[in-house]
Amino acid sequence: MGNMTIEHETPDPGETEEQRLSKSARKREAASLQELGVKLSALPDQEIKALELPENLFVALRDLRRLPSHGAQVRQRQYIGKLMRTIDPEPVLAKLAERKQRHDVEIRHFQEIERWRDRLLSDPAVALDELLEEYPDADRAALARLLDKAERERLEQRSPVGARELFAFLRQLLG
Repeated sequence: MGNMTIEHETPDPGETEEQRLSKSARKREAASLQELGVKLSALPDQEIKALELPENLFVALRDLRRLPSHGAQVRQRQYIGKLMRTIDPEPVLAKLAERKQRHDVEIRHFQEIERWRDRLLSDPAVALDELLEEYPDADRAALARLLDKAERERLEQRSPVGARELFAFLRQLLG
């Protein structure tokens, strides 16, 4: 059996990272870029424009939404994936993450307003005192009027206009 030497492959310094990646890794990367492109196509046009993408990619993303047949959509997704490989995805991913974070903050704020409204409607005396303690600049008389209106509407089984007005008041108060 003699001397067996194990040769370690040394990467060619002229090779790019893409050339060193396995075929499977390149396919996974292409698929993730294609998926990112499909996510981008779901955004409103103004938000896509704010990402400062190349014009041909912007048009391809917009066209994907209007294609009726499944086959045409599949081809368009593949084309978008091809175009996505020509851009740096990091800034796009960063802006999408920032957008999601902003959206999450807005949702939490909205839920806080809903919780205050529900507490005020279910236990007005305690919740009103707590709200006024936390927000001393709130107009107590206006809050009392809105709570009375919402309660009357609930008792008369009418449309909850007062509850909506209370929500709007709280939205402005909680900023």
